[in-house]
Amino acid sequence: MVRKDLHDTDAANYRWTDSQLDRHIEHALAEVSAAMPQEKTATLAVTPGSRDLSLTSLTDLIEVEAVEYPLLQYPPSYAGFSAWGTTLTFESDVSPTGGNAKLYYAARHVLDGSGTTLSPFQVEMTVAGAAAYASLEQSAHTTDRLTTGGGAVPERYAAYARARLTAFQQLLYQYGRKNRVRRRRMYVPA
Repeated sequence: MVRKDLHDTDAANYRWTDSQLDRHIEHALAEVSAAMPQEKTATLAVTPGSRDLSLTSLTDLIEVEAVEYPLLQYPPSYAGFSAWGTTLTFESDVSPTGGNAKLYYAARHVLDGSGTTLSPFQVEMTVAGAAAYASLEQSAHTTDRLTTGGGAVPERYAAYARARLTAFQQLLYQYGRKNRVRRRRMYVPA
């Protein structure tokens, strides 16, 4: 899809190598993931008497949003917490008594040969971002080089890249989680 957007479909004469485009796709995917991450949950065992909970089992973790502890209460009981590195610490006067905690967290999206966690809209956004980054690279690469298109080639790539990058960043801003209104219940911090 990125090659189609860049009009780079002649397999005998690609402008960008697969590894170059993969790097640009990863760059765009990281930005889409930061703005619109996967929303995941995980149930982790709590050690009785310990306030610390290891987060190492959570793959592609960006941020823990909430911790439900103890479980099976109605309405749900959300615990105050702080996270540092790969450790989540319960912030309450009462020491945890064991059982399980349910973590609600944001995670990085996956995009590989076996599939993706991105929605079709997010795939299109990632493609647009990757094409913008590839065009910026080509603009820098063609500066001070003799090209068959003349001296304006670097500037045309740069103009195309700026337009695509601006559109990509506007979509990230418009649809990103920081700009969504979400109903949440507050808890009293420790």
